[in-house]
Amino acid sequence: MKQKFDSNEKPDPRHRKNNGGKSGSRVRWLIAIFLMALIISAAFSFLSQELLGAASLFGAFAVLLAIISIGIFFDLLGVAVTAAEEKPFHSMASRKVPGGAEGIWLLRNAGKVSSVCCDVVGDICGIISGAAAAVVAVEAWNSLLHPSLKVIQLLLSALVAALTILGKAFCKQIALDHSTTIVHKAARIIWRFKHVFSRKNKIQK
Repeated sequence: MKQKFDSNEKPDPRHRKNNGGKSGSRVRWLIAIFLMALIISAAFSFLSQELLGAASLFGAFAVLLAIISIGIFFDLLGVAVTAAEEKPFHSMASRKVPGGAEGIWLLRNAGKVSSVCCDVVGDICGIISGAAAAVVAVEAWNSLLHPSLKVIQLLLSALVAALTILGKAFCKQIALDHSTTIVHKAARIIWRFKHVFSRKNKIQK
């Protein structure tokens, strides 16, 4: 039996309020992601330019590998956060193990944490590694006096892409198999920072 729809029936204001709250929260999150990406991208770009500008060929290549490694590491963390379960961290928190409460926070915000790790930091590292590869190509061309700069740029771009894909593919399975350990290590780092800052605030007071 079909239910009749009353056109005079007013919608429940609670639903409208909840939808408005969710929309507002989503907009705030998008703004936060935009600002975060802007700040991290500017910081990474500035730091990489400074390091690459003062480095030799091998130093510039080391900077390039470091950028690729950072992107792979954060992708590893982003996958681990979505794969881990809360139960072990509740046990840690009840025993006051450092990082237990922070691990729960990471897992309850897994979507946002994964977005920051994989989409913000990972994508920024991918973009900057491409720019860094161009700088390294020029350094190689100047140092080795290779007749074709385009060939060096092509080879380096292919190498950066291959290393990034290989690293992420290799680490993804590690993240799935050892998700609890990885999340706990990240949570301990957060706990350490909180502990240091809280101690500094107590000293200042």
